[in-house]
Amino acid sequence: MSNSPQTLAPQARQALEKIVLGMPMAQFLGLKFLGIEQGAVSLEIPYREELSFRPGQMQATAIFAAADFAAVAAAGTMLPPGWINASIDCTLKIVGPANGERLLARGRIITPGKLITVCAADVYSVRGGEETLCATALATARNIEVGR
Repeated sequence: MSNSPQTLAPQARQALEKIVLGMPMAQFLGLKFLGIEQGAVSLEIPYREELSFRPGQMQATAIFAAADFAAVAAAGTMLPPGWINASIDCTLKIVGPANGERLLARGRIITPGKLITVCAADVYSVRGGEETLCATALATARNIEVGR
């Protein structure tokens, strides 16, 4: 994989969006993809009171979800047709408050593999267009051939 993300075929992008956005958790979070390229994705989760632990500040679970969805979706961009993936491990380090209007997560692949892909994500709290890093994650995705 090169250092810069490559364009993803439209059918691969649509398949990834359908799988991820079809998940009830993604729907509950209001997750929206902002960009999908081969090896990298960006997505957002808007602030909502029910995702906070106190008014104006997102709870760690929402931050974790943004990181996990972004990292594993990035890994999913490298899968051949007929394959899906699932999180099998994720470590999140919160480095600042998530007190913005939305979370912005940028996922990327670290090491692609046939059955296991290591991926990562950085999560930003966005307020007034200004991004502030609030967490970083390292994840592992299990690649699964559909029908097996």
